[in-house]
Amino acid sequence: MFSVRENTAQQVGDNVKRIFDFLVSFLGLLITAPILAPITILIWLQDFHSPFYIADRAGRGGKRFRMVKLRSMVVHADKSGVDSTSANDNRITVVGRIVRNFKLDEISQLWNVLMGDMSLVGPRPNVMNETDRYTPVERHLLDVKPGMTDISSIVFSDEGIILQDSADPDLDYNRLIRPWKSEMGLLYIAHQSFLLDIALIVGTALAIASKP
Repeated sequence: MFSVRENTAQQVGDNVKRIFDFLVSFLGLLITAPILAPITILIWLQDFHSPFYIADRAGRGGKRFRMVKLRSMVVHADKSGVDSTSANDNRITVVGRIVRNFKLDEISQLWNVLMGDMSLVGPRPNVMNETDRYTPVERHLLDVKPGMTDISSIVFSDEGIILQDSADPDLDYNRLIRPWKSEMGLLYIAHQSFLLDIALIVGTALAIASKP
């Protein structure tokens, strides 16, 4: 009896979250279009290549999806084999530094939210080879849709600075950042609610606005 009620409540919660995600992502894309359009043109003018970086990420249940970001690095930067990015990474372009500083590269992920691959709030999506390293406990991060922001997005808003001057950004990311991000992601899943989502969205906006 209780399991049926819990499942029904969970389903209702998922439906409310999806409606909220759809409406906010749709309005968000409309509102930010005047900002994204000129930035997209500036990125293209740097090297006349696509201003978008589309990469595979692990979604709910480990299902692969294509995440859309504004490109902040040189073309084929991912061919270097390094997934983590430090603040002084020489692959970041001039316009890319502005894009990353104000998290403009993340706004384009509203498209993924609109399409249902992501949610506004949820554990940040990882590249496939990172999720392959997940512990059995960390695998629960894949029980929900990945999000544009979560607790760790606020705590580690300056992730690039933490990895600055690192000789091996991927190694240091997995030692210094990933364990904490996983803990925070699991904490979110255990306590997720509509009010918590609103609080994290507001917190993320304030963290971005407070950047120098």
